[in-house]
Amino acid sequence: MTTVKNLGRYPLVMATVLVAAVAGVLSLTPWSPAVPWLVSAYALAVAGWTGVGMLRDLLRGHAGIDILAVTAVTAAVVVGEHWAALVVVLMLTGGEALEDYAANRARRDLSALMSRAPATAHVLDGGSLRDVRVDDVRPGDLVVVRPAEVVPVDGELVSDRADLDESSLTGEPLPVERQRGDEVPSGGINGQQAVTLRATRSARDSQYQQIVALVEQATTSRSRTVRLADRFAVPFTLVALAIAGLAWWVSGDGTRFAEVLVVATPCPLLIAAPVAFMGGMSRAAREGVIVKSSETLERLDRARTVAFDKTGTLTHGRPALARVETTGSLGADEVLRLAASAEQYSSHVLADAVVEGARQRRLQPAEGTEAHEVPAHGVRALVAGREVVVGKRSYVAAETRTAVEPAVLQPGELAVHVAVDGVPVGALVLRDEVRAEAATTVSTLRSLGVDHVMMLTGDQRTTAEHVAAALGIDDVRAECLPLDKVEAVRDAPARPVVMVGDGVNDAPVLASADVGIAMGARGATAASDSADAVVLRDDVSAVAAAVRVSKDTLRVALQSIWVGIGLSVALMLVAALGYLPALAGAWMQEGVDLVAILWALRASRGARLSGPPQTAYAPSPAEPAVAAR
Repeated sequence: MTTVKNLGRYPLVMATVLVAAVAGVLSLTPWSPAVPWLVSAYALAVAGWTGVGMLRDLLRGHAGIDILAVTAVTAAVVVGEHWAALVVVLMLTGGEALEDYAANRARRDLSALMSRAPATAHVLDGGSLRDVRVDDVRPGDLVVVRPAEVVPVDGELVSDRADLDESSLTGEPLPVERQRGDEVPSGGINGQQAVTLRATRSARDSQYQQIVALVEQATTSRSRTVRLADRFAVPFTLVALAIAGLAWWVSGDGTRFAEVLVVATPCPLLIAAPVAFMGGMSRAAREGVIVKSSETLERLDRARTVAFDKTGTLTHGRPALARVETTGSLGADEVLRLAASAEQYSSHVLADAVVEGARQRRLQPAEGTEAHEVPAHGVRALVAGREVVVGKRSYVAAETRTAVEPAVLQPGELAVHVAVDGVPVGALVLRDEVRAEAATTVSTLRSLGVDHVMMLTGDQRTTAEHVAAALGIDDVRAECLPLDKVEAVRDAPARPVVMVGDGVNDAPVLASADVGIAMGARGATAASDSADAVVLRDDVSAVAAAVRVSKDTLRVALQSIWVGIGLSVALMLVAALGYLPALAGAWMQEGVDLVAILWALRASRGARLSGPPQTAYAPSPAEPAVAAR
């Protein structure tokens, strides 16, 4: 039933199959003399209809390349090869259906993202649940997500916990566990328990809808290689006509003209290249990278320079507890627990790092009272009857009226000082860790033909050089303003240039690069809008994976084009010598089309290339991506 329904989208294909069936039956009856007339009339009618369409395209300034098929049908009918003419008609009418099928196969990973977009959401209103259009959900609405449903909008988890399958967004195969208060991105599939979240963005501004918009843009793009295939089809047509005419002139047999043309078709050129690029973009989506255009894949293949922003790209972009230094009688765990007990009442990002550090060490912060925060300086609170002061060294010294010794720090580290009952007891050392996969990513890019790797950062030179040395990056541009990054990319010694960044301040340089890649896992909308590709997973190795996919895609696309051309030319030469009858040649040309398309579909295949490293990489300290207290 599905097959019939799909065929119904292509009435000429159904009509051709029907004519073939009727002609086949008639050939077994006394009315067999009518078969050539029936088949020839139908073939000429389709050729005429196609010719009218070609004329319209020509008047609009587009050269119609179906002239080979139209000429082949006409020539085959004239020389009495009506069955060969019908096979060419089947090729002509079925080309669109075949292209759609192949393209759908190639883009299925992209299509899966679009097809899963929810249309309705379940909103809690006055204690009752009602279904509304997802576009009508507003920030602040309580949304219930039932088991196995797609999260419709970005929100904050109200339920105690949720298990979400975010593999279609990030490529991560394992379920992600979210706790109360965590941000929940739209597009994930809920687990086995219904959960409630408070919408933080409308559907239009949510991550999933933005991804869908990127996918829609990707599926309608065309690359230079695809356009090259279109342009190359015209000289191919002229060569085919020349070979056919020469064969006719040398042999004096008009049948040779038809025999050559029925095996000459530019279909491998027109279908194979777009299918290969769509397959490559689909494969990139499996790696967690949405490539906005097929032309981006081509530029990635030729990339000679890759420039990285540091904070949030080569590093995690958020501070983490590195160690606890103690200066008094309290142990490290007790210092951290008391500090976290006070910091839980602070809104500063460093406070979050302290609380998270305590949680990772399984230390439970105690309840505090009389908490008071001085923004950007620190916080004090009473914890179990003890006065705890946490923050900048100057703040702790002023609050306790005592001298606070500076902590011993490495490049890229900062200290949060702690005092208890007026006595300094230690410091919490924080740093922004280098990503475990960053060094491997840099070396992989070099192995893929990237000649030059740069690091562009607004951080201090000592910190930037320390991180770059750990990653094997020689060209470091530190203390850069956004315009400095743009100039560095513009003056890069080898082009094309790929720029990888994650923040709003990276938007100008992403737009100025030949290929801009945004690390969009945390929703950097401005950067994503300016970029040519967006990495959905919090994993910089996806950049190297995208480059490798681009190289595989270009190789497969060009191979499919040349395979199609080579087989067609070989068949034309055989037909020109009189060794290939028209009917056999027509069927063999169908085989050539199929081979070229199947070859192009190889671009969508391949094992996943990015993901967590198999061995841990010892991170070096890096400059925190926050303003210190």
